[in-house]
Amino acid sequence: MDISFLLNGETRSVRVSNPTQSVLDWLRESCGLTGTKEGCNEGDCGACTVMVTDASGSHALNACLMMMPQLHGKALRTIEAISGPAGELHPVQAEMVAHHGSQCGFCTPGFVVSMATAHLNGARDHNDQLAGNLCRCTGYAPIIRAAEAAEGVPVPAWMTHDAASLSELQAPALPATEAAFLPETADALAAWYLENPTATLIAGATDVGLWVTKGLQDLAPVAFLHRARDLQTITETSEGFHIGAGVTVAALRAAMAGPHPAFAELLRRYASEQVRHAATIGGNIANGSPIGDGPPALIAMGATLHLRRGDARRQLPLEDFFLAYKKQDRAPGEFVEAISIPRTAPDLACYKLSKRFDQDISAVCGCFNITETAGVITSARVAFGGMAATPKRAAGFEAALLGQPLTEATIRAALPALAADFTPMGDMRASAAYRSEAACNMALRYVFAREGKAASVLEVRA
Repeated sequence: MDISFLLNGETRSVRVSNPTQSVLDWLRESCGLTGTKEGCNEGDCGACTVMVTDASGSHALNACLMMMPQLHGKALRTIEAISGPAGELHPVQAEMVAHHGSQCGFCTPGFVVSMATAHLNGARDHNDQLAGNLCRCTGYAPIIRAAEAAEGVPVPAWMTHDAASLSELQAPALPATEAAFLPETADALAAWYLENPTATLIAGATDVGLWVTKGLQDLAPVAFLHRARDLQTITETSEGFHIGAGVTVAALRAAMAGPHPAFAELLRRYASEQVRHAATIGGNIANGSPIGDGPPALIAMGATLHLRRGDARRQLPLEDFFLAYKKQDRAPGEFVEAISIPRTAPDLACYKLSKRFDQDISAVCGCFNITETAGVITSARVAFGGMAATPKRAAGFEAALLGQPLTEATIRAALPALAADFTPMGDMRASAAYRSEAACNMALRYVFAREGKAASVLEVRA
């Protein structure tokens, strides 16, 4: 497979023999571009951060998770090209020096690439932008000060070249090989997957990448979905929103900020900026993780899942898709094509509990959508992640609420039913008892917030 892309402003054509080779390994081993570092090799530390530009814009991404075919038709910029062609420092580099933002320097290239990408995009939510970059030496204060100091400095001309040059890049559709396929449409994917039902579908590779870097698995044949643009659309209908499986978490968060602010805020807690711009909502669902943050919110909203196998399509309530641990109602050759959600869900609230606020996996994720009409609860959809082998509704708890007023007394009376709905496991993130108690506390937090009481766990009072 021969792929074409821009590397630091120059067109590159590369023959890919191993479709799951990481961009990080290729940069270091084949190009000698060793400024991009290998830290955790699982997308957590940000030492391998690079800037990737495509039709959706420029984004900071983890090179350790990205696989070579995912570069086809895109522009890649590494730390070596953040400075200017004559060695001019980028504004964020200059401010990192001025504010003493580096000590050992191992994490610094990744920080600089993330900061330069944010600077290019005009993003000033620096805590969010840098949540996927870890520093154990300097601490974040001087780094954040450097990012703030660079805000008003114009974007250097060389940082805009990638977007302008992409229109001239020749990156045609590629024929399938025995090892890999880059479908251009959902139709092409459906036909190929029907003939290759044991293949691995790769959207963002934010989890599949670990199957290679940590599990050392051979995934061939594989299909990379980043060129199937018809899977990456969000369509507003009279009933709500039809969301393609290839929509990234970052794009979904931006689209949901208005109609579903609680869902959008939960997506802000989804990993890091680097991961959110790669991971897709379809992958998050199809992966079937019991601690995936997307499904509990979608289930609480009453989402409908759209599946496709060849030309045959079917749909089902999302909660019915998850059968057992890592087992879904999905036939060989069938894939997640889209998800549908209602236009609004004004009663939705989502709570994520993790050891770290940013860049961490949930111990418990609870989503509540309880509607009160004329003083009594007429509808209740409550779903949890981290409480069972699959994302799951709290059926007994929901039943105990119906017909009752939405008060603290009602919630407390229904808590035994909530505890009986789940038999959570204990692991390194939380014990079973802690998870059960946390789920009950989330239910209380929901009613406190509805009553206008202070319920934010981020507010600390002496």
